[in-house]
Amino acid sequence: MKVYLDNAATTPLDPIVFEAMKPLMLEYFGNPSSIHGHGRTVRAHIERSRSKVATLLKTSPGEIFFTSGGTEADNATLFGCVNSLGVDHIITSKIEHHAVLHTAELLSRQQLVKLSFVNLKEAGQIDLEHLETLLKIPSKKTLVSLMHANNEIGNLIDLKKIGALAHQYEALFHTDTVQTMGHIELDLSVLPVDFLVGSAHKFNGPKGVGFLYINSHHKINPFINGGAQERNMRGGTENVYGIVGLAKALEISCKELNEQKSQILNLKKYMIDQLMKKIPDVQFNGQCADLNDSLYTVLNVCLPPTPHNEMLLFNLDISGISASGGSACSSGSNISSHVLAELNRDPKRGAVRFSFSKYNNKEEIAYTVETLSKLIHPTK
Repeated sequence: MKVYLDNAATTPLDPIVFEAMKPLMLEYFGNPSSIHGHGRTVRAHIERSRSKVATLLKTSPGEIFFTSGGTEADNATLFGCVNSLGVDHIITSKIEHHAVLHTAELLSRQQLVKLSFVNLKEAGQIDLEHLETLLKIPSKKTLVSLMHANNEIGNLIDLKKIGALAHQYEALFHTDTVQTMGHIELDLSVLPVDFLVGSAHKFNGPKGVGFLYINSHHKINPFINGGAQERNMRGGTENVYGIVGLAKALEISCKELNEQKSQILNLKKYMIDQLMKKIPDVQFNGQCADLNDSLYTVLNVCLPPTPHNEMLLFNLDISGISASGGSACSSGSNISSHVLAELNRDPKRGAVRFSFSKYNNKEEIAYTVETLSKLIHPTK
């Protein structure tokens, strides 16, 4: 059996999305910056896609800028806030995606900002009292950058509460919603968010395309120079079929959101129950086993100490199961996880992140748990 449980890394392309993209690959091939009919036709597809994304997120098309993905959008936000909006203090956490963490650290090394890390609670939750303490630090302008859902352990933050707290102290709020876009309803007409990021391949769209939402109250300088595309904000010929695919994928995800959530949540609950039966000393990293306060697509499994952990991902792969992992330190075939290291997880315990999509089923979960149990306890 072949089982794909690494959907937090990337999701399969929805066939309906592929069909929507095909005409832009084969029939409508004009350069959208050209003024002739071929170009204008393609430009219209881009702008219809922009309007669709804006409508789904309850914002205006002028606040949506297409990018190559979430990493570019995160970088554009942090550099843009420093270079254009006078930000000299960034507050983030040590378990952010590297697109934010490494960028903030670079800005700090360049002495362009003071960098503060908010304290985390035992399971990786944001300490809101400490966040407020950091917001009181005098600065010209502060940016709070915290991801909506952690990509490794699934912890969710309260966007309304954190955004409101940041705005109370006249700080800007940026959130990376790469993992939650298309999986959790996001209403930008009510969320106190200044910058928000999405990436198509996390919700059954194509790779290599994403977007950045910039609240209309803010104006940052272009993040790629050399062309007038994206209303002078991002030079370079647009990834037209990617943009069309992104909009179609987001439309499908939002339409099917409740149905998908119910289906995937049942799979996650089933996997937790089966793991606890088959591997009694199993634990879970972060809040991912909390079905109410974590992202329903992610389950980070903390396995008992065993010499078999070093080859766990490799052996899962041999069994046809695709997942991702990491430990608190680099060991054997495991890749070091800065998230688990920050949470002081026992490095002797293996960690595997299983992440689900609408294409998974109960039989796959049962096979995965049974395989994992045999790998952990090969003599049983």
